[in-house]
Amino acid sequence: MAQTVADRRDVDFVLHEQLDVQQLSEHDTFGEFNKKTIDLIVSEARNLARKELLPYLREADEEGCTFDNGKVLVPKAFHRAYDLFRKGEWIAMCDDPRWGGQGMPATVALAANNYFNGANFPFMLHNILIHGAGKLVERFGTDKQKNLYLKNMYTGKWGGSMLLTEPDAGSDVGALTTRAVKNDDGTYSIFGNKIFISSGENDLVENIIHPVLARIEGAPAGTAGISLFLVPKFWVNDDGTMGDFNDVICTGIEEKMGIHGSPTCSMALGGKGGCRGTLLGAENKGMRAMFVMMNEARLHVGMQGFACAGASYLNALNYARERIQGPALTAPKGAPGVPIIQHPDIRRILLTMKTFSEGMRSLLFYVGFLEDLMTVSSNDADKARYQGIIDVLIPVAKGYVTDRAFDMCSLGVQVFGGYGFTKEYPQEQLLRDCKITQIYEGTNGIQAMDLLGRKLGLNNGGAFMDLVAEVEKTIAAAKKESLLTPLSDILETTLHHLKETAGKLAGDLGSDNILAAFAHAHPFLDVTGDTLMGWMLLWRAVTARQKLADKPQKKDVAFYQGQVMGARFFITTVLPVAQAKMAVIQTGDASALEMAEASFGS
Repeated sequence: MAQTVADRRDVDFVLHEQLDVQQLSEHDTFGEFNKKTIDLIVSEARNLARKELLPYLREADEEGCTFDNGKVLVPKAFHRAYDLFRKGEWIAMCDDPRWGGQGMPATVALAANNYFNGANFPFMLHNILIHGAGKLVERFGTDKQKNLYLKNMYTGKWGGSMLLTEPDAGSDVGALTTRAVKNDDGTYSIFGNKIFISSGENDLVENIIHPVLARIEGAPAGTAGISLFLVPKFWVNDDGTMGDFNDVICTGIEEKMGIHGSPTCSMALGGKGGCRGTLLGAENKGMRAMFVMMNEARLHVGMQGFACAGASYLNALNYARERIQGPALTAPKGAPGVPIIQHPDIRRILLTMKTFSEGMRSLLFYVGFLEDLMTVSSNDADKARYQGIIDVLIPVAKGYVTDRAFDMCSLGVQVFGGYGFTKEYPQEQLLRDCKITQIYEGTNGIQAMDLLGRKLGLNNGGAFMDLVAEVEKTIAAAKKESLLTPLSDILETTLHHLKETAGKLAGDLGSDNILAAFAHAHPFLDVTGDTLMGWMLLWRAVTARQKLADKPQKKDVAFYQGQVMGARFFITTVLPVAQAKMAVIQTGDASALEMAEASFGS
């Protein structure tokens, strides 16, 4: 039977064979999550995704969201899907059960989210924002705020969003003008306007809790003076009941290229002087708190992009096996047509899509696995090392993954030819929907600057070198396999060049060449991502070779052989190009900086 949304065999491979995630059940925290339980969770997520979310993907895209005098109506089908999602307790998979969570490992939750986002990521945007806002309450809220809000959010009774961006303060958050005035009762009156707010208003929930960035009167300028506030759509009384409307008004929704089922709202706060909020965390520490939500969101955005690419690949694979076009190139004249999967260029495209999709899955699940290792570890040094590696990987997991995901979705359209450009098939929607993942939660240019300017020097470079050490472990294991030795040699050389390139750029950051270094930040993100994809694919190949040596069942032989072949394809065709890009980066060409602005054109 043809796979759709996500390849279950590959999901299981990463969970149980590459990462051995069931080892987490040896610890009390995850004691109930043995292999049987994990498989049941993934199966339930797969069923919900394929039977309830995927059928509404196109319908919701065509219906879109409706704005009517401050109210936003989401696609009708989303109401049934949201009800099922709530009943399944999928919103807070990894969180404390006393607040409505399931307490499962992050790695397992990512596997579930792989299916959910691959089936209908515009729908999933509603749920991701609820969880992210709830996480801020859990992490920084007072006992009163937790008791009032948290369970209602984690169970999906109430919604959530993130009010950060303003018309003149997008990436430059420090330029925001939303202000907070302290009241005698300890609350704050909030005044301002926010834009590009996902799920800022919708009819799925009875109340929406907005974390809002604002500046208290008299606070310092820039990000140092930003505080975070909880601003509910309807005020929440001390006994937990909903009170009056809180003067949080949606003034419109955007007409967008994609994600039509997710409303992107403009919001006005305190236009009539009646918007109140409560401080969340400490004064002037809002940006530090918001990054808790943003970093989680960036990993989810990487999942969104990858899930689109993975679904596009499976669609393309299934189509290529069925679409008959032209005889085989070596067939005699007059031979009948063959499925396009037999044509060399289509096979090249499909193998490109397969290797990137599988490598991205491994990378994203690995970040989740590191989070789980932090949870079960009792060693502070190990926890710090895991966190450092996660911090380095986040801009790659968001930036590089979504860049390549969009490329893979484009290839997915290409396999379908003219039909891929029509709405008869889902490929064009996956491409449109995927594009936003390169833009929101920090554009990929910002992710590149984060990798170069912050993460490369994190812990005096120790976090980056800890990641390098993990790659070197896989290289050493691959060298023990004669079939994989040539591939390990190429990855080793690529890793050496990456360290050289990182060293060159790090030196430039402390010199007069700092602007030139940042001009090469995005290419550096690309080559870092390519190297890590090579690592993940070689790791997969090592695991597969070990499984082949154990004489697996016949049905698994082709899968394991595909892992080795995919690693060979990527490492021998992509990594040499990455090495050439590194050489270019090291030249430090500053043409983009030195050219006069007028020379770009009139």
